[in-house]
Order: sequence, then structure tokens, then C-alpha cells
Amino acid sequence: MAKGLHLSSLSLLVICVVAVTFTGNNYASASPSNFIKSCCSTTRFPNVCVESLSVYANTIQQDPHELAQTALSLSLNKSESTRAFVSNCNKLRGLKPREYAALKDCAEEISDSCDRLSKSLKELKLCKVKGEDFRWHISNVETWVSSALTDDSTCGDGFSGNGKMKDSIRGRMVNLAQVTSNALSLITQYASKY
Repeated sequence: MAKGLHLSSLSLLVICVVAVTFTGNNYASASPSNFIKSCCSTTRFPNVCVESLSVYANTIQQDPHELAQTALSLSLNKSESTRAFVSNCNKLRGLKPREYAALKDCAEEISDSCDRLSKSLKELKLCKVKGEDFRWHISNVETWVSSALTDDSTCGDGFSGNGKMKDSIRGRMVNLAQVTSNALSLITQYASKY
């Protein structure tokens, strides 16, 4: 009887270990996505945030620094592709002088935004090491990303009327501003934890 009881207890233990392992693996695979959704829920554009960052869930895991860095990298990539688009628009024939001037101003704003985001990304990497300099580095990042957001927002201001050019650039600028705003929010969240 004792041998049968021992065997039953062992079988029950094996079943429990398998169940916990299986459940633990499922939970672990869902955790990065839940982490991203939770962090994105406090941003101004949560749907854009979740959509853009979810594909990087395996890299981000549950690391606030990695989340902020990935969001900032996405903002920089989008800023660079927008800069290339605006530069190509400058080469279009038949532009009115006002459109050309607006494109030139916009290209300068986007170029400034790219520079600030690039500097921010480098500075954010220094924030991985906690210590006395953390607050200084993170403050630089927040300032530069905020300035880049201002650049993004003012880019389309020079376009008047409802032309295709304005609509095309405005759509890109709105999306870029949303991604940059979300990055700034996630950086601020990260900073508040340290």
C-alpha cells in the first residue's frame, strides 16, 4: 500500500510539474505583449504605440529601458524616412514658390528632428548604467525628444490650402509626431522608475 501511495504521489507530482511548466511557458510568452500594452496605455496614442512596438516584444521582454530605446529607434527611423520623402518632394517639377519654400523649411525641421533623435538614442544608451549621471543623461534625452516633437509638429505649418502636397506631408508628419510623442512618454515612464 505504501508503495502504491508513493507511486501515486510521484505521478501527481510529475503532473503538477508538467502543468506548472506548461502554464509558466504560456504566461512567459504572453508577458512581453502585456508589458507593452500596459506601458502603452499611458501614452497619448496607445493604439499606435502597441501596433508599432508589439513586433519587438521578444527583444523588449519586460525591460523598460529596452522599450524606451526601441520606441526611440522607431521614431528616428520614421523621421529619417520622412526626411527622405520631403527631400524627394523638393525635386518635383512645377512647385509654386510658396510650396518650395514650405518644403525647404520642412526639410530643415525634419533634419533637426533626426539629429536630435539620433543624439537622444546615443544618450539613452548611457542611461542603462544607473548612478549620479542617470538624471543628467535622461534629462538630455527628454529635452531633445521634446524638441524633435516640436520640429515634427511645425513642419507642415508653412503649407497653405488643401493641396495634395500638404495632405501627403501632413499625414506623414502626424504619424511621426504620434510615434515621437509615444517615445517621449515611454522615456518619461522609464525615468520615473529610477
